Amino acid sequence: GQPLTILGSTGPVLVFEKILFKFCKDQKLSYLSLRACIGLWTAFLCILLVATDASSLVCYITRFTEEAFASLICIIFIYESIEKLIHLGETYPIHMHSQLDHLPLYYCKCSMPRNPTNQTLRFWRDHNINASEANWENFTVSECRAVHGEFVGTACGHHGPYTPDVLFWSCILFFTTFALSSTLKTFKTSHYFPTKVRSMVSDFAVFLTILIMVIIDYLIGVPSPKLQVPSMFKPTRDDRGWVVNPIGPNPWWTVGAAVIPALLCTILIFMDQQITAVIINRKEHKLKKGCGYHLDLLMVGLMLGVCSVMGLPWFVAATVLSITHVNSLKLESECSAPGEQPKFLGIREQRVTGLMIFVLMGCSVFMTSVLKFIPMPVLYGVFLYMGVSSLRGIQFFDRLTLFGMPAKHQPDFIYLRHVPLRKVHLFTIIQLTCLVMLWVIKASPAAIIFPMMVLALVFVRKVLDFCFSNRELSWLDDLMPESKKKKLEDAKNNTKQEEEAEKMLEMEENKGEHLHMESKNLLSNLGKNSNSRCDPSEINISDEMPKTTVWKALSMNTESSKSSERSFFK
Repeated sequence: GQPLTILGSTGPVLVFEKILFKFCKDQKLSYLSLRACIGLWTAFLCILLVATDASSLVCYITRFTEEAFASLICIIFIYESIEKLIHLGETYPIHMHSQLDHLPLYYCKCSMPRNPTNQTLRFWRDHNINASEANWENFTVSECRAVHGEFVGTACGHHGPYTPDVLFWSCILFFTTFALSSTLKTFKTSHYFPTKVRSMVSDFAVFLTILIMVIIDYLIGVPSPKLQVPSMFKPTRDDRGWVVNPIGPNPWWTVGAAVIPALLCTILIFMDQQITAVIINRKEHKLKKGCGYHLDLLMVGLMLGVCSVMGLPWFVAATVLSITHVNSLKLESECSAPGEQPKFLGIREQRVTGLMIFVLMGCSVFMTSVLKFIPMPVLYGVFLYMGVSSLRGIQFFDRLTLFGMPAKHQPDFIYLRHVPLRKVHLFTIIQLTCLVMLWVIKASPAAIIFPMMVLALVFVRKVLDFCFSNRELSWLDDLMPESKKKKLEDAKNNTKQEEEAEKMLEMEENKGEHLHMESKNLLSNLGKNSNSRCDPSEINISDEMPKTTVWKALSMNTESSKSSERSFFK
């Protein structure tokens, strides 16, 4: 329906799957089987929503709801990327407070566990390992972990030996990837190279950044953590096949009980899909193709059923990826004059991107030998860039900056012309409170109701009708873009000024015609009088001229100018 939306696994769906996995682990249920049941029920409910024209409810999704939801997903991207980088410190610990003079004394070696657990003893018995005769000190790190050994020594951390340079090099890769992606994306506005070269570099900024960072990481040689890819084309778990049994080892009643979490999942899928579609279909993007809310939801529902049975990730419209995709397809005018700013002309609407994404995803099975060289900190840096770049253009974050900004330094936002500043702050505080509540619920044990809280944003927006006037909400919660509103208002002012100028010209023209007619009548009367007189020399021109209307008007203008000059000098 809408080819500009990019399908993928999203943050809210990942939150739901984490909750479901924890529930299955606590209740000792098969996660993949219960997930397949929930996915099939969700697919059925999504198709039911399409049949009942439920997509028409997107008219209640306003800027308030979509910005709160989009901001939540952007924050999830930023938070998860930084959290993954911090977790690398646990896998690759560094030796804090080390003394350089004692470096020869530091060591870390593998040894037999002092108090082996029952699981370790069972492992040794099953694999015929004689712990007392094993040469523990000669084991490598991977071999020691494989036989459930322990690391002892002054250079050992919680999970193994201290690893030099890896964590710091990962931080360098992480922040360099973010900075380089941002720089290359804005390369289009630089003054170097031809326009086509700058546009090409800007469009492929992320790809070029990953390529550059992979080459640098390979040349430096520090063993940074790499992307883990399978070496064979098979399911990731050895105890499952290509198709997941919806019942499996679970009790039979879980098939019917799966309807309850499926309802929550349906709400989440519906909101995630339709909010992303509303953001993409904004008027400010000047799209030529119409909306396809029903068709999009139908395809997502069918794919949910297939992915659930095959144990694949659930695909839905990814908000951050879709916003980044639309921003990369912006079409701008070519500037010919020096200093001229390019004008936004629209979006390059095409289906090649979405098609090639899934084609390349399929081809990635045969490119595992290349993908294994991509460092994970580089991917984390790309996620950080995508989250930060998607925050641009969100009015909510523009209004947040107004809290610490004096009035004389505030930007010329259109809503500040028509809405009092205190009302703007109140609207921002309410939206910020909703965003904080969503985050708190997502991270709390009550995260199962997270989809309901996303739906509750629509009702919170409805309550705002009693706190703000329709005029204030039209400026704070209207989908019309900022620049277009300013242009419309400026155009109205220009039209009003032009109408006033035209009226003044008409009055002047009418006045001039009136004076011209009076002068004509006067001259004709003078001609008649001159015919009646015998001697033209009897006519006194000096006496006749002050009697004309033209002369009177000139006298009045002269007197008014003199009076203004006197008042000025006084």
